[in-house]
Amino acid sequence: MNISQLFKQFANTKVLVLGDVMVDAYFYGSVSRISPEAPVPIVNLRNKEQRLGGAANVALNLKSLGAEPIICSIKGNDKDGNVLKELCKKNGLVVDALINDYNRQTTVKTRIIGNSHQLLRIDEEETNSIDASLEDLVFQAVNSLISEIDVLIFQDYNKGLLTPNLIKRVIALCKQNKVPMVVDPKFDNFFEYEGVTLFKPNKKELLQAENIGDKLSVSEIKTLAADIRKKLNADRIMTTLSEDGIIIVSEQGTVHLPAHARKIVDVSGAGDSVLSVAALCIAAGVTDELTAALSNLAGGIVCEQVGVVPIDKDLLFGEALELNVASGY
Repeated sequence: MNISQLFKQFANTKVLVLGDVMVDAYFYGSVSRISPEAPVPIVNLRNKEQRLGGAANVALNLKSLGAEPIICSIKGNDKDGNVLKELCKKNGLVVDALINDYNRQTTVKTRIIGNSHQLLRIDEEETNSIDASLEDLVFQAVNSLISEIDVLIFQDYNKGLLTPNLIKRVIALCKQNKVPMVVDPKFDNFFEYEGVTLFKPNKKELLQAENIGDKLSVSEIKTLAADIRKKLNADRIMTTLSEDGIIIVSEQGTVHLPAHARKIVDVSGAGDSVLSVAALCIAAGVTDELTAALSNLAGGIVCEQVGVVPIDKDLLFGEALELNVASGY
């Protein structure tokens, strides 16, 4: 399959994104003096902005790539929940499976930016696990959509949606319906995702799972990833290694591609872009080499832009053609 064919196939791919959604809020201003009340800067507020965050940003990336994402998540029955829903609609995202949790507030992360530097982040969230009745509602939503989708993404931020029991139920449902599963894990549920198609921790998460420091060589990280793949009985593990590129470890062996030379501006959101491209490649059934190459390229492109932004499909396509990433794959 060449790159043009693959990108056309992206447009016909329906993806269910099951995970924690949130609002990313930004307060921009200038700083020229220190407060007389405490040794902190005074920010003269100039602008406010609200964006989709968490699993909703993954859905934005998928939409930008031409796919059809469906968000399945929970939100509070509050003002911020309404903002979240309206942002989804504004960006053309399907919200039929966005369920109200009347016992929690919508997650909001507010960043205070002064003179182009982040000074403070304020998190408004509740991370307690959803109760059994809400878990059933979420599972029913997934079950009602399972026959329509080509791939399912678990986007876990440990905010309470993805309980161990819900994870097991959804994995069993996907296997029953032969739907591939891609996981972006966090620490709490790291080893709950048994038998998935692609498991995508970053380097920090991979090392943290086994309580290992950050001094490992790339060769040692490959061995660690192979061990964790066996523990999880996953088809493959993909791990991003920052300046050392990306690896995919499967039963067939290990793919390691170096990072492309980039002018890194902001790494925020790069993981979401990598995950989105990888999920679409898994749905298309391409080789691990091509999956790694395109995902690696996507992460690098996003790192050259300020803030959390979705991947630009045309830019990714252009660079993929220029670098001939599909050659031999």
